[in-house]
Amino acid sequence: MSSHPATLPRSTWLLLAMLTLGWGMNWPMIKMAVAEVPVWTFRGICVWGGAIGLFAIARFSATSLHVPRKHWGPLLLMSLCNVTLWNVLVTYGIRMLPAGRSAILAYTMPLWTVLFSTLILHEKLTVRRVAGIVLGMSGLGLLLTDSIVAIGGRPLGALLIVSAAICWSMGTVLMKKIPLGMSTTSFTAWNFLLGGVPIVAGALILDPPHWRPIGPWAVTGLVYNVFVAFILCHWIWFRIVSLAPAGVSALGTLSIPVVAVFSGMAILGEKPDWTEICALGLILAALATVLVPSRSQPPASQTAAGPADK
Repeated sequence: MSSHPATLPRSTWLLLAMLTLGWGMNWPMIKMAVAEVPVWTFRGICVWGGAIGLFAIARFSATSLHVPRKHWGPLLLMSLCNVTLWNVLVTYGIRMLPAGRSAILAYTMPLWTVLFSTLILHEKLTVRRVAGIVLGMSGLGLLLTDSIVAIGGRPLGALLIVSAAICWSMGTVLMKKIPLGMSTTSFTAWNFLLGGVPIVAGALILDPPHWRPIGPWAVTGLVYNVFVAFILCHWIWFRIVSLAPAGVSALGTLSIPVVAVFSGMAILGEKPDWTEICALGLILAALATVLVPSRSQPPASQTAAGPADK
């Protein structure tokens, strides 16, 4: 497959569009759900519900679920970054912030990926990448400063979301550094199962033992997360990583914060202020600087290392 975005098959562009809408709309859905469902319980249901769905899909499609012994260690580490830390940190953080602002902070992930790729994968740190990092960190600093002023010097929610983005980027870099050669369905299912173990344990230990009835909005958010955000969108994400070049797969995250901001406005009645709009512009400019190839730059031929589908 060509690495240039214009030559990608329509099916890949369709996957990118589905991912953008699915994950973008999920941010207000998370906020609706965690307003009534305890954090660890909510994420435990999402992660293991997604695992059950994907294992069932693998079973009925005759997809191999075998994991070679030498891959268990890397798989555990990837699931810790991609699933456990990401989901717990994001869910705690979004309880303290608007959904749109949370998404803007979370999708600084490609910027952290640039840094980790330079350190771990020894990729070249170009002038464009440095410019992108400066723009992105400017937007990040704007949101963090505003959070400190708004909540009296305690930007905990913003710091949790940024930490989640760092964990996700580390998981992505590990996928490129240590390709496991597993099918997309199998890789995603095992990530959910393994990454969900500490989350479910946390739910049993930390969350109240008895649930009170939850309203229809919380149920909607929970169901959406399990079937759309986890089963469908995570499968799409790992599939794109396995099929498309690294720049193109990361490019698919560019418009997710935009969808999240407008979804928060439409569903939750959020009203982004000037700091969020400016930060969104800076971060989108940063991601475009890092990810969109220049006209004079020949398309890269190397594709992202990821779980290769059969």
